[in-house]
Amino acid sequence: MHNDVSESLDRLEMATRRLLVTSATLTDAEVREPSLLPGWTRGHVLSHLARNADGLGNLLRGAAIGTQIPMYASSQARDAGIEAGAGRPAAELAADVRDSAAAFAERAASLSAEAWAFAVRARTGGTFPAHGVLDRRLSEVEIHHVDLGAGYGPGDWPKEFVADHLPAVARSFAGREDTPGCRVQPDGGEDGFWIGPADAGQSPVAVAGPACDLLAWLLGRDAGTGLRVVPGATLPVLPAWR
Repeated sequence: MHNDVSESLDRLEMATRRLLVTSATLTDAEVREPSLLPGWTRGHVLSHLARNADGLGNLLRGAAIGTQIPMYASSQARDAGIEAGAGRPAAELAADVRDSAAAFAERAASLSAEAWAFAVRARTGGTFPAHGVLDRRLSEVEIHHVDLGAGYGPGDWPKEFVADHLPAVARSFAGREDTPGCRVQPDGGEDGFWIGPADAGQSPVAVAGPACDLLAWLLGRDAGTGLRVVPGATLPVLPAWR
């Protein structure tokens, strides 16, 4: 457990450093511009990243004392916090992302081995060990860094991040009735993943390409124009990742 936590903390620290470099370069005009997320400016993305650090930090705070502390007071409070902070100057937004990330890292560094095993609960879904908070935070940092649309793309994701998250995200589409049945096949001879309804059978459609591009497509962060559809079929239209 300790080694897993240490590795996760290291990966998160490196991802956060990359994010902070990008956020520090944005101007006041640029944070008002649209992000890659519909309806959100870059300011919204940065505000969300800061409040997410606070929210996931609340889960770690609860784990440290052995009690359940919710990420946010309510979904409405979460949304209001993001909206309230989105219009700030670029320097304030960058400082908020930096300071909230530092507070999260400090809290994580103080947790005991027992605390990392404590069951916590995020906004949705069931409980999971507190060490899973680190993976959730890493996903937020890496995915929303791309959403800023400021020069960091899926091709910049570390190979370890892609290798860990492509199977997990593909599994989240498995069994979904609203997902076209197909096989997601990364280049390089890696095992592929079936997505879609459980009773879809052996779909003739396979979607192949670099693992990072497949992950971005599944996450709704790329249209999939660079992917290959075999045998010559139309690229399936996916529902929103959840």
